[in-house]
Amino acid sequence: MNRLVNVLYPVALAFALGVCGQTVAAASPVPVPVVAAENFYGDVVRQLGGDHVQVTSILSNPEQDPHLFEASPKTARALQNAALVVYNGADYDPWMEKLLAASKRSDRTTIVAAQLMGRKSGDNPHLWYDPKTMPAVAKAVNTYLVTTDPAHKGDYDARLDRFLNSLKPVDDKVAALKAHFEHVPVTATEPVFGYMASAIGLDMRNERFQLATMNDTEPSAADIASFETDLTARRVHVLIYNSQASSAMTRHMLKLASNSHVPAISVTETLPAGKNFQQWMGSQLDALSAALKR
Repeated sequence: MNRLVNVLYPVALAFALGVCGQTVAAASPVPVPVVAAENFYGDVVRQLGGDHVQVTSILSNPEQDPHLFEASPKTARALQNAALVVYNGADYDPWMEKLLAASKRSDRTTIVAAQLMGRKSGDNPHLWYDPKTMPAVAKAVNTYLVTTDPAHKGDYDARLDRFLNSLKPVDDKVAALKAHFEHVPVTATEPVFGYMASAIGLDMRNERFQLATMNDTEPSAADIASFETDLTARRVHVLIYNSQASSAMTRHMLKLASNSHVPAISVTETLPAGKNFQQWMGSQLDALSAALKR
């Protein structure tokens, strides 16, 4: 899929980080208007930019299934004045590309997480659960801000260092889980947590079932039976489910897990209200740790 990115790298570092296209401008006297497709990217931009950015996040409702989102005229208007746009890519938010195509600006910069991570259409799009994604996005945002508003470089660089350091407790939790639970079999209704599970070294089962659920297709009878057997025979230690995308099949598996005394933990695709990205990741890892210890 063609990405709507201007390949104009203002500095060599921007090329290395995958930040796309922006002519260097004078120090901005007003907050930089930023649109983030997902609120967790918006949260990170706020942490990096402080008062120097004004961020609008499009997907921000923790009760909404992001896969069912449809862009509205309000969404299109939010993009019109955006100098920086951050979105996920890898077909997670395809509506962003359509909106950007309909609202072109030569001076707009886009940062696409999938490009930074070398991911493409067909890959698991839930990139923010990969511990390597947000540091890459943060560095790309920092490069844009420093290039566009060099007068505040000291503040931007200090905020980047603070953000990267604040991820260490999350990384420590991942390392601790890996030390204790590597190769432990788990399962999930969707591949939302897939990258994090891989980072921990968990043995993720029923991946064909998860892909079918994510793509809104019917899992095969064999895949359903395998999932059910894993739960009823307690071949897995934890069931991970996406609480933002409930379906009859998900509810069926949750009931089987409960009846079989397999702990189930909820993960979400949208940053919950009242938490920043680091707190969100940390709380879900804590829930996983507690479930694995049962």
